[in-house]
Amino acid sequence: MSAQHYDLAVVGSGIVGLGHAAAAMERGLRVVVIDRATAIAGATVRNFGHIGTSAHAGEAREYAERARELWLRYAPRGGFWLRQPGTLVVARSDEEHAVLAEARQGTLLSGEEVARRVPVRGAVGAAFLERDVQVDPRAAAPALAGYLARRGVEFRWRTSALGVEPGVLHTSRGEIHAEAIVFAVNADVDHLFPEIAERHGIVRCGLDMMLTDGIGLGIPLLTGSSMLRYSAFAATDAATALRARFAEKDPEILARDVNQMYTERPDGTLLVGDTHYRDVTVAPFQDEAAFELLDRLARELFGRRRLRVRERWQGVYAAAPQDFLRVAPLDGVRVVSVTTGIGMTTGLGLADSVVAELFG
Repeated sequence: MSAQHYDLAVVGSGIVGLGHAAAAMERGLRVVVIDRATAIAGATVRNFGHIGTSAHAGEAREYAERARELWLRYAPRGGFWLRQPGTLVVARSDEEHAVLAEARQGTLLSGEEVARRVPVRGAVGAAFLERDVQVDPRAAAPALAGYLARRGVEFRWRTSALGVEPGVLHTSRGEIHAEAIVFAVNADVDHLFPEIAERHGIVRCGLDMMLTDGIGLGIPLLTGSSMLRYSAFAATDAATALRARFAEKDPEILARDVNQMYTERPDGTLLVGDTHYRDVTVAPFQDEAAFELLDRLARELFGRRRLRVRERWQGVYAAAPQDFLRVAPLDGVRVVSVTTGIGMTTGLGLADSVVAELFG
């Protein structure tokens, strides 16, 4: 076997790419990961670090359950922070509470129980999702990559994929020969596979997020707008009435497709988000009104006159009508992406399934 021959070549070092590398490494396979950047800098490090299993249904739930197992396995091996606080899905209206009651996910709490757990104003109840896990999004994936490198996975940074044929990946630094090749490039499927992107309706979803001073939030927090996004809640009949309430009371939440949720990092800072907007090419210019909305919603929820903003940024991930992209354009070649913004929750599970298909 030459120095350039591998069992698996992975294009992309985000969580989906790392998941493929990890699954192959654990099978004793020789793996190389290439990425055009010098470090992990995409959606994997720009999110909430929330691994939520109970908020999803169907295929997403299956991948999420497997991903949870893998996160728990890799955290001690990779030496990165992980905690298992669960998640609170807080209801502040009768319509929101009706969604929680119908969804029957987790344990229903009273408003008084919510007030004892989190600094939230006006809660009438909540669902406690005890199986959810949290990592620091800025540290977990780099630490996992470091662990994989120590276990023999080769990483080639500043290396771009230029083309592929069965068994051969053409890169900006020469050919890589591999039995299987996986493209885990998030929304950039159209760079090498425009026909796949068009056929599956893949576009880019931009999002606005902030980092603020912390408020002592010891558990990830979802709200009513989250219930309209995650399948276990959005599939309920009660979600229709909830959407109508938002349309009447605060239509900007729907107009900006807000998922009002929060997690606190190990250093105590608060991740605040997020809005969503979609296009084949997402404009880089962020509307200050979106950040003003996120700030207002947070201050109202937590009863704060002011939250000091430390950082603002734009995330970008793949979006499509289906939750997952899993295509075989050539023999031994796979194009894989999470196309609904739940990569941290499901990516490791999806990748494990693809590697099992390729290698058993």
